[in-house]
Amino acid sequence: MHLSLKRAYLLLLLLFLVCGRVGAQLVGEVLDATDGGPVPYASVVYKGNNVATKCDGNGAFSIGRHNGWRLTFSSVGYQSQVINIGPDTPKKMTIRLKPDSRKLEEVTVKSKRKTRYSRKDNPAVELMRKVIAAKKKADIKQHDYYKYTNYQKIMLGLNDISMEALSKGLFKKYPWLVDQVEVSQYNDKLVLPLTVDETLTEHLYRKDPKKEKTVVLGQKASGVNDLFQTGGILTTVMRDVFSDVDIYDDYILLLRHKFSSPIGRDAIQFYRFYITDTLFVGPDHCIQVDFVPNNQQDFGFRGQIFILNDSSYQVKRCELSLPKSTDVNWVEGFQCMQEFSRQDDGQWLLTVDDMIVELMVTDFITRALVTRTTRMTDFSFDPLPKSRLKGGELEVARGASSRSDSFWEEHRQVEFTKSERGMGNFLTHIEQLKGYKYAIFVLKALFENYLETGTREKPSKFDVGPINTVISQNFYDGLRLRASGQTTANLHPHLFARGYYAHGFRHNENYYSAELTYSFNEKDYLPQEFPQRNLTFSSKRDVALPSDKYMATDKDNVFSSFKVHDIDKMLMFNTQQLQFEYETPQHLRLTTSLKTEKIEPKGNLLFQPLDATLAPLSSLRYTEATCALRLAPNEKYINTKQRRRTINQDAWIMSLQHTMGISHLLGGQYNYNFTEMELFRRNWLPMSWGRIDTRLRAGVQWNQVPFPLLIMPQANLSYINSYTSFAMLNNMEFLNDRYASLMLTWEMGGKLLNRIPLMRKLKWREVLEFKTLWGGLSEKNNPFLPQNAQSSVLMHFPEGSQVMDGKRPYMEFSVGVQNILNLLQIEYVRRLNYLDLPTAQKHGIRFVINPTF
Repeated sequence: MHLSLKRAYLLLLLLFLVCGRVGAQLVGEVLDATDGGPVPYASVVYKGNNVATKCDGNGAFSIGRHNGWRLTFSSVGYQSQVINIGPDTPKKMTIRLKPDSRKLEEVTVKSKRKTRYSRKDNPAVELMRKVIAAKKKADIKQHDYYKYTNYQKIMLGLNDISMEALSKGLFKKYPWLVDQVEVSQYNDKLVLPLTVDETLTEHLYRKDPKKEKTVVLGQKASGVNDLFQTGGILTTVMRDVFSDVDIYDDYILLLRHKFSSPIGRDAIQFYRFYITDTLFVGPDHCIQVDFVPNNQQDFGFRGQIFILNDSSYQVKRCELSLPKSTDVNWVEGFQCMQEFSRQDDGQWLLTVDDMIVELMVTDFITRALVTRTTRMTDFSFDPLPKSRLKGGELEVARGASSRSDSFWEEHRQVEFTKSERGMGNFLTHIEQLKGYKYAIFVLKALFENYLETGTREKPSKFDVGPINTVISQNFYDGLRLRASGQTTANLHPHLFARGYYAHGFRHNENYYSAELTYSFNEKDYLPQEFPQRNLTFSSKRDVALPSDKYMATDKDNVFSSFKVHDIDKMLMFNTQQLQFEYETPQHLRLTTSLKTEKIEPKGNLLFQPLDATLAPLSSLRYTEATCALRLAPNEKYINTKQRRRTINQDAWIMSLQHTMGISHLLGGQYNYNFTEMELFRRNWLPMSWGRIDTRLRAGVQWNQVPFPLLIMPQANLSYINSYTSFAMLNNMEFLNDRYASLMLTWEMGGKLLNRIPLMRKLKWREVLEFKTLWGGLSEKNNPFLPQNAQSSVLMHFPEGSQVMDGKRPYMEFSVGVQNILNLLQIEYVRRLNYLDLPTAQKHGIRFVINPTF
């Protein structure tokens, strides 16, 4: 039924007058915090949930208990108070409202001279020093064992919908959209929930030997992400971006930035603290301390912390927000509210953790709201049997993703709102819209880079894509067209196929790739899902650059197919490979493979042996066996339809690989051994100075081999910046049989630019890079030495390829700016040495689209 503006307005007013479903009752009284007298006729409201009441003339009230909802007490002339209702909330409550002091402030005479903040002889600073010193008392890991249950709900929706919007446009055309709109209990604005996700986990801990484990007991998601096969990416990213907050940590990883905690080790230097009040928080008498960062554009919080007014110096409640001038992108409003409860052993532990984030990309795009509500319950410190702690750090219980409604009714700590409960009907209405199939087809092509051949009722068994590889270009092919696709678990949960056919027009060449994978564990959609236990056979014929193997994206990506340098040398690869991958719950990956590969020179490239009696070779063939180990504890992934991507770069990564070439096996012509290792580590700097990423690689080719089997540098030949390769090196510029490279990236987060008055409004962020490559070529592989002149194994180096000076490593650095228009990163890159080489370019500009908070 169509709702006029007037009827919609009246409907919203009724939200505060109509009582909803009531279970157990909460009773109590509302008192004046100054004189203890009753506050008659105070309002008691579950905002946004259709449940409200008023106190009687003696300040007494009675209202239904709704765990997870926020109960607001208010009255004219008093400051409102919000209580998070949970299982531990007492049935009988005493609420003390403080008189609103704003009227008094209007007549208070203030000094025109501002008092300069000082840490010396500052009672707030002295109090916070004691709070920081007492942190260990609140550390749950001081126990030999612990166990607790964690319930979390994340909602994403459209935010701040105006009353005017409800009477026109889509809301006027589709009344069911109006039914989905509700008042948020967190910001009192009209919101339209789009997706809701809930997870129930059990956290286990043993101190000695140390072991932590999380067991996922239940997980459920519903909403518009159900319309996309990779909709789970949205939930995974939201959990990572809007992660749990522990103020007892020195630094808090949130919104992909590290924030200094108000009770961290650097808090006294980073924040300014002010004692503003003493008051009751529930039954506990507390000291209220307000705090703000010294520089409000740094990555820090402002807010209030409520400390027990006794000798324990424990935190009872903490309210965090972001300063208005914060350097965080797209966040229009942020609140994080935490409450700590006293356990039976006297320890205060976090039991309530709510986060509300209001997002806005631009002024003309609809705003979004993300709410994350978390409840910790059922704490136990009894010894845990060894069997409970076996396995990796994460275990998903059988049937966790298919729990019944009764399971969630029993374990749900935060009740669903009306719109959250009606998410299924909401999706049904969306799918019945005229033109829905065409719209979702386009959206999937844009966001997933694949086209599905199924529907939500009949899921896709075959996906077409990646879309961005359909058309591209390179030196050898000129214009190149490609058709690609892959099967999904809806066809077979263990057996998968993918491949492509491509055609290059310049030389009228046809190419193909075919891959067949058997997964020993059942998959939800694609074989790269964690953990991988896959056996894969692949066959491929295609033309490529030697440096293409270092690219993070597909070599046929239309955006990266345009190169900085002039390319005149490529290789034709004809490859067959059998590979087995096995991942453990601890994120240790073992990869073994047997590969035979034939390569042919293309363009201005020649396989000419040093032995002058031998004619140039039309091709080389080598057969190699590889064994690789990769360890990445705490790594988190998202599975796109094309590949798996790591989303938390804070996890360190180490890998070790050895490859052995086998002559006379499957036509292989060479015996060789190649060993390579890689290490990645991210370090966050204190006091909001950003982060430094360190990448170290080293490798050795132990045997005498022709130049295609030597080590070629990680050269990035495109205009798109890459942290993992060299921007100013050319294709095959240096050929080595041993190397070590170091790449440092310092993202400063605007620490310097935010202190320049005119620049700070742009919210630009500095990025510095330094990269160096040490390489060497042993005598056995150096074609320029007289003793190798008649070698039948070694070949003349291609034009432009050099031997590095083992005492002079290659170096380059770059200076750049991130966050231009909140999206773009541009860097100036400068090559520091080997400038006399004919292929050397002294400097260049690189860019990348890098949206981040």
